[in-house]
Amino acid sequence: MKAVYALLVTLVLSVVLAAPAMAQSSYRIQPGDVLNIEVLEDESLEQEVLVRPDGRITMPLAGTLSVSGRSVEQVRNDLTNLLAPNFAAPPNVFVALGSVAEPTDPDPILVYAVGEAGEPGRYEVPPGTTLLQFFAEMGGFSRFAATKRIILRRADRSGNERVYKFNYDAILEGAGQGGATRLVDGDVIVVPQRRLFE
Repeated sequence: MKAVYALLVTLVLSVVLAAPAMAQSSYRIQPGDVLNIEVLEDESLEQEVLVRPDGRITMPLAGTLSVSGRSVEQVRNDLTNLLAPNFAAPPNVFVALGSVAEPTDPDPILVYAVGEAGEPGRYEVPPGTTLLQFFAEMGGFSRFAATKRIILRRADRSGNERVYKFNYDAILEGAGQGGATRLVDGDVIVVPQRRLFE
């Protein structure tokens, strides 16, 4: 009778879990996700497990395993194999994604504006900010700015500095390039002062 009951429960659970499982099949587990784990043969193994920052989980009788970057189905197979020596027959293991990690905003980068910027200073901007976007962030330019000679100073990892020149007026007219240049942490935008007859 117990075998028939277990078979019936297995069939019902497989139908109920089929739709969410299909949606979860392409998802890759990441740190901060919560997994719901159930082993039909042992209720004490029912767990709600948080994926640690190192991408691992710990499960009684199975130990610690790496789950980050893997699908729910792959984790289910791993757990079944790890738990199998503890049972007379391979256990019926179900793994479902309980909740996904909250997306975290990437750390901002620091960019500096000096000279005839609208508002010179240090700015925290999101990674991927372009040069044109940063011009808007820094409030444009003062009325004394030499917008045809803007300089971007960038140091590489070894401390060597490279200097890039941009013509803002040409960029606005569509004739110049560089407006889509993505800024990196530590970039310095230098806006020189206009010369007497410039």
